[in-house]
Amino acid sequence: MPSAAPTKPAARLGAKIRVLRRQEGLSQVQLAEALGISPSYLNLIEGNKRPLTAPLLIRLAQQFKLDLKALAPEEDQRLSDDLMEVFGDPLFEALGLQAQDVRELVQNSPDLARGVFELYRAYQHAQDSLGTLSTKLSDGQGFDPEATRLPSEEVGDFIQQRMNHFPELEAAAEAFCDSMALDVDHTYPGLVSAFEIRGIRVRIHRTSDGPGLLRRFDPERRVLSLSELLPQRSRTFQLAHQLALLEHSDLLDRLATHPLLRTSASLALARVALANYFASAVLMPYERFFRAAKAERYDIDILARRFQASFEQVCHRLTTLRRPGAEGVPFHFLRLDIAGNISKSFSASGIRFARFSGACPRWNAHAAFLTPGLIRTQISEMPDGRKYFCIARTLQKDTGGYRGQHAMQAVGLGCEMGHAKELIYSDGLRLDQPPVPIGVTCRLCERTDCEQRAFPPMQQAFKVEENLRRTSFYARIEGT
Repeated sequence: MPSAAPTKPAARLGAKIRVLRRQEGLSQVQLAEALGISPSYLNLIEGNKRPLTAPLLIRLAQQFKLDLKALAPEEDQRLSDDLMEVFGDPLFEALGLQAQDVRELVQNSPDLARGVFELYRAYQHAQDSLGTLSTKLSDGQGFDPEATRLPSEEVGDFIQQRMNHFPELEAAAEAFCDSMALDVDHTYPGLVSAFEIRGIRVRIHRTSDGPGLLRRFDPERRVLSLSELLPQRSRTFQLAHQLALLEHSDLLDRLATHPLLRTSASLALARVALANYFASAVLMPYERFFRAAKAERYDIDILARRFQASFEQVCHRLTTLRRPGAEGVPFHFLRLDIAGNISKSFSASGIRFARFSGACPRWNAHAAFLTPGLIRTQISEMPDGRKYFCIARTLQKDTGGYRGQHAMQAVGLGCEMGHAKELIYSDGLRLDQPPVPIGVTCRLCERTDCEQRAFPPMQQAFKVEENLRRTSFYARIEGT
């Protein structure tokens, strides 16, 4: 008897339907009746033996008041990738798990898979807590277990799930710009006028008045104070940020009310991120910025000068261009320091970033520190065969005097190779040249011959041969 044709990934939603049904306390008979199908057919759907058709998908969305994004295969892929990194921990080395095992877990038991991921994240936090507790107790200090949670992780997950696009904030920014007839060529004086209309005085304070202080709002005196160390583009951004906090606090709260944001620190940080989004939308209004980005082929320096923004602000704004019918290139973005710590990341291109370990040293964002201020390009290939075109450049904070700490960071912006020709940075490059092999992290990468590998891959047992030395210590030894 011939075997059944494999179910397409897009149709393998049976486990999700089963979970939704059980959460609602419905039997298969009850849900089948609501959908207008037989219980036996629903049973086949939940067993991934029948596809979920478009009409049924619509009826399900109506039945459960469901956002269809919750059924998107990209969510499964992201969870699978996260779990692969989890099982890359040497703690699980003896299990010998493969990518297919993880994919099947996510497809058949998504809640269980998510639970495993959350359990591992809690384990990591517990390990951090233990180290912090030991240090604190040895120093005779108190200890707050909540301090070991990373609000930035929860906020990052929240922004990733929303694909870094918030139509409500776009609309609020557009309404404000229209009400003030704000000219993007003179945004700073326009924002100062907006505060004056609201009875708030904007002043520039000296460094000696508040060392390390860049912005402070005094609600009683109705004074907004900005540091003299901020260049005008940063002052403009801070004005727009404060405006969001004053005028749209309820909207920020509503958007930040999300299951992924589980602590007070996460909620507060999410409000900051959302206020930053509003500020970017004021400085770089969607339609005008979108048209300029297309016309200038995403030349970040030109866009930064035209909209009086910083290089990093423009990179951020480019990742938010997800409006239906006016979508920009789907970019990924990351920011890291010279030690390789990733402080910000977002991906609309499909590329993965490490959650629990260091990023691949072959990424051009690391090499950017070798040529400060210059843009570096890279054509790269992930182990799954997907190719990307990326640019990277260092940034140096200019908010300090001679004795100030001039921290340097690097930002990376990239897209799938299919979009490379849309970027001016691809001009003059051979896009068919051999790509640089990169990975997410060493434990997940199968390229054993990499000279920069720091750890063995989880896919193979690590063997030591005393009488043999290769370029890479972890290279596979033939015949073993």
